[in-house]
Amino acid sequence: MSLNESTVENAALEWLGELGYAVAHGPHIAPGEPTAERDSFSEVLLVGRLRDAIQRLNPAVPGEARDEALRKVLRVATPSLSQANRAFHRMLRNGVPVEYPRPDGGIAGDHVRLVDFHDVNANDWLAVNQFTVIEAQHNRRPDIVVFVNGLPLGLI
Repeated sequence: MSLNESTVENAALEWLGELGYAVAHGPHIAPGEPTAERDSFSEVLLVGRLRDAIQRLNPAVPGEARDEALRKVLRVATPSLSQANRAFHRMLRNGVPVEYPRPDGGIAGDHVRLVDFHDVNANDWLAVNQFTVIEAQHNRRPDIVVFVNGLPLGLI
């Protein structure tokens, strides 16, 4: 048996599948394909999966507040990459802070969860191979990206 990169990649995908991950091939979910999960190669999040997870994990939070949380995740506005990473980590760990009007006219503050840390089976686990990301003149294609609720949290 010949051991090469594709053999190792396929074995890893099979192993992740056995652990309960859904498995997809990057070219099949790429922009322009019938089963596309993003609009352009510059997008690194799977927004549809993230939107579904936010709704599923936060049913008591009004829709407008869930939409606001999604916008905050998509546009982490900080002056540096390290600050953006810290801000995203806080949102991932603690939830995204949102406010919305209560029926009594007051304002409620809440946190929209992005990941269910108590019931891991409530999350959407996806392993994708050959997930191409193009930013400026840089074309990157990791062997495998692990997504949790549409968020790329692991690279192989």
